[in-house]
Amino acid sequence: MKAVYIREFGGPENLEIREVDAPGDPKGNEVLVRVGASALNRADLLQRKGFYPAPEGYPERIPGLEFAGTVIACGPSAGRFREGDRVFGITAGGAQAEFVLTREDHLAPVPPNLGLVDAAAVPEAFITAHDAVWTQGGLSEGETLLIHAVGSGVGLAALQIAKARGNRVIGTSRTEEKLEKCREFGLDLAIDTGIDPGFSKKIENGAEVILDLVGGAYLEENLKSLAQKGRLIIVGLVGGRKAEFDLGTALTKRLTIKGTVLRSRSDEEKAGATAAFARDILPLLESGSIVPNVERVFAAEDVREAHEHLESNESFGKVVLEFSEQ
Repeated sequence: MKAVYIREFGGPENLEIREVDAPGDPKGNEVLVRVGASALNRADLLQRKGFYPAPEGYPERIPGLEFAGTVIACGPSAGRFREGDRVFGITAGGAQAEFVLTREDHLAPVPPNLGLVDAAAVPEAFITAHDAVWTQGGLSEGETLLIHAVGSGVGLAALQIAKARGNRVIGTSRTEEKLEKCREFGLDLAIDTGIDPGFSKKIENGAEVILDLVGGAYLEENLKSLAQKGRLIIVGLVGGRKAEFDLGTALTKRLTIKGTVLRSRSDEEKAGATAAFARDILPLLESGSIVPNVERVFAAEDVREAHEHLESNESFGKVVLEFSEQ
């Protein structure tokens, strides 16, 4: 099969399309999927550079954490899907290839109103957002959500879900253009941190939950921005891995600080996150209450250009690689 392959760790010039061995026949509850499209994530950029190795059992040189495609074979104990079904899901690596072998409980059915390119932009962003903000952060009706990097794939997913559920949403970005686009999705308060990084003074009464895709650089302001019993959920570290803060603030406000990542979780945990996504988010996608956030589509052969585009930080939403028309 054809796959995106990291020839050497480093820049985008080290990416190529290579013929590699296809997965074997599915066993147990496994399903073999012909991939139609796979979205890029910042983890792919890190893996390409050699900074984010794939977990054991997943290809070191073939990136890709999410995909959409068509089932072509099912293991003997798999019973949720049949050949020909359109599915999408998450994996710990290897999704940027013509075929993916995965457990059936890591998949969900693609809604009939979505094509595979749009569907490929959904799993990582929406499962991450739903799991972080609602499963772990416990955002309730009437509470306020603050999203950093609100114009990113995960940020836009969280914004859409929160607005569909009636929450007030505050979002930050270093780009006014991205904030303006987010207003079209219902963003209640937009804060340009490129102009003033002191966002806490603009947040009255505090936010019950903060979805942080930035990391260390925002920690002190995050603690100031949280309401009593607020929950800080850290998903990304593009703004640094280390920070100092006053523990007294956490004690006084009785705050909860959590870090979360999907890739390194157990198969059972990923199955649980996928099931919660299918239960709560699929109906919103099917009704059109929320939509995939596809910013740009590249042919798989143009993966170098796709990486350069995502790395430029100019994208608004998801960048997708298309492998085949299905």
